[in-house]
Amino acid sequence: MSGTGRQWLPSPTAWLATLRARFAGGGGDSVGVPIRDWVGATRAPSSRAHGFDQALVWVVVALLALGLVMVYSASVALPDNPKFARYTPTHFLSRHALSLCIAFVAALAVVQIPIALWEKYAPWVFLAALGLLVVVLVPQIGKGVNGARRWISLGFMSFQPSELAKFAVLLYAANYMVRKMDVKERFFRAVLPMAAAVAIVGVLLLAEPDMGAFMVIAAIALGILFLGGVNGRMFALVVGVLLGAFVLMIVLSPWRAERIFAYLDPWNPAYAQSKAYQLTHSLIAFGRGEIFGQGVGASVEKLHYLPEAHTDFLLAVIGEELGFVGVFAVIAAFFWLARRVFSIGRQAIALDRVFAGLMAQGIGIWIGWQAFINMGVNLGVLPTKGLTLPLMSYGGSAILMNLVALAIVLRVDIENRQLMRGGRA
Repeated sequence: MSGTGRQWLPSPTAWLATLRARFAGGGGDSVGVPIRDWVGATRAPSSRAHGFDQALVWVVVALLALGLVMVYSASVALPDNPKFARYTPTHFLSRHALSLCIAFVAALAVVQIPIALWEKYAPWVFLAALGLLVVVLVPQIGKGVNGARRWISLGFMSFQPSELAKFAVLLYAANYMVRKMDVKERFFRAVLPMAAAVAIVGVLLLAEPDMGAFMVIAAIALGILFLGGVNGRMFALVVGVLLGAFVLMIVLSPWRAERIFAYLDPWNPAYAQSKAYQLTHSLIAFGRGEIFGQGVGASVEKLHYLPEAHTDFLLAVIGEELGFVGVFAVIAAFFWLARRVFSIGRQAIALDRVFAGLMAQGIGIWIGWQAFINMGVNLGVLPTKGLTLPLMSYGGSAILMNLVALAIVLRVDIENRQLMRGGRA
């Protein structure tokens, strides 16, 4: 039935045919009803059809809550160390809780911002991140810890510009791919400018030094280039150049090369008490945890045997106290989270919101890749690298930027739902 007004919904066969054409890259609506209207009209009523993805929020909250408990457990004995003698047993717990509060407030503010504004100001966010990466290298401003200058003290917390750089690069890369969509087959016009931007960020990060953050940023940029449809041969060339650069950095840096040798043979007496010290004690922690763990608070390795137990090696403490069951639950939660974020991104692209989709998928790469590296380092699958476990490890700026990024994913999901109900984003 049709008239001068809006047409009725198509038959199920025509509906499925149009849906396949749409997701295969087809354009318009061949059956007379706009896709945003009939997708929303044919969805069955449920808690996921309106508002926001509650499962996503609850998984994030669960990871944050477990992280808070484990940070307290891993840091409670640190005041016994002369280095932390002036701290109370709850110092890191209270600081982590404060960071969570700040991050929650920031996330609630960010989820109100339309995605169109992020697309408009993406280049300016990138320039601001570059500026902070330069500022942190100034001795009077940047705060040095263990030979690295990565933090800017704000009084109530220390901010790490590399965390903002991860966020800025994914915004800039998504915006860049949208702007260069018509020339994405040309290397010098599509890939080279983006590669130059990432190279500048990489030089500044390696000056801190922070190779771990550079690895995450490179993965984000490459992932968005690939998902944006860059020519396969050009993408392979860029990957080859990056891999060559990483190999060159290892070969030309004796202490990085020694880390690789220690990773390959951690129990060698030449490495067990030096470069492989963290790895060997991490493996001991997992071994003590067995299936169900020693119980919350019962870790022995956190008692000044395992360095950075509340930051880079938090998963080892989880393994010792909660066992294989606890570690598997954390891995499963991160896998589900990354998969769900990617799903939201694909949904946005299907609704012709390419920037929003690429940005969401970039966040999925960020969270998933960094979690993979941290878990691999803790389990001895990857060489030791200073990267925290997203959402869980102690670190104010990391928690802040993780929640800001996930709030943007939530905003993408909210706008997707509005469009599928026939409204406007």
